Amino acid sequence: MGGSQKAVRMSTEVEVKTGAAPETRRREFASGIRDMTPILLGVIPFGMIYGALAISTHLGMVMSQALSSIVFAGSAQFIAVQLIGAGASGVVVLMVVFVVNLRHTLYSASIAPHFRHLPVRWKLLLSYLLTDEAYAVSITRYQREGASPLRHWYFLGVGLALWASWQASTAVGIFIGALLPASWPLSFALPLSFIALVVPGLKDRAMIGAAAVAGVLGVVAAPLPYKLGLMVAALGGIAAGMLLDGRKS
Repeated sequence: MGGSQKAVRMSTEVEVKTGAAPETRRREFASGIRDMTPILLGVIPFGMIYGALAISTHLGMVMSQALSSIVFAGSAQFIAVQLIGAGASGVVVLMVVFVVNLRHTLYSASIAPHFRHLPVRWKLLLSYLLTDEAYAVSITRYQREGASPLRHWYFLGVGLALWASWQASTAVGIFIGALLPASWPLSFALPLSFIALVVPGLKDRAMIGAAAVAGVLGVVAAPLPYKLGLMVAALGGIAAGMLLDGRKS
């Protein structure tokens, strides 16, 4: 608790130098929550499905919820509980989850320059809250409106809104998700939420090319073991985007 207060105090000192008022920080925080809210319509059903799946693999209520609190990564949690249900060893589960979450290193490299001025404690907190959705919403805002000394408060609002809804929806899924009719097509919530995040950001040839190449590679490389197709698609999309962007310039 004392560490968190110190981090906030250090951040506040930076903001005071730039003339930032507490009302401005609250406005940025609230703006992050507001911008994330539409995405939660897809996240909440996804969290419920995870909770129901975790219980069906006899993982237990405490461990099922703990995965959402500690791992806090939807696709990795789905894969983890499926592997656990199949009797995979702990080493295999850790390796697969690690590979699946490698994409977060790309997110970190992209968004890190916006948080360079923050103390370490703030960086640790925001890194924990970094997810696909939080990155997409935040980086879109930063690219649209430029740098601001308060941009970490916006990210905090985005991340905490997603975190709270994910924990709550997981709990609901654990308790009642297994009772939902199998005919409900809730499994489409994840891809639909990603489509809603990606499409608004496709503003030029480089972005469209990167998305197209990543999509094709994701389908072609899907049979690769340990979900390596995700990394192939991500790296291929980045390479295509850089190539097209270089030709434009």
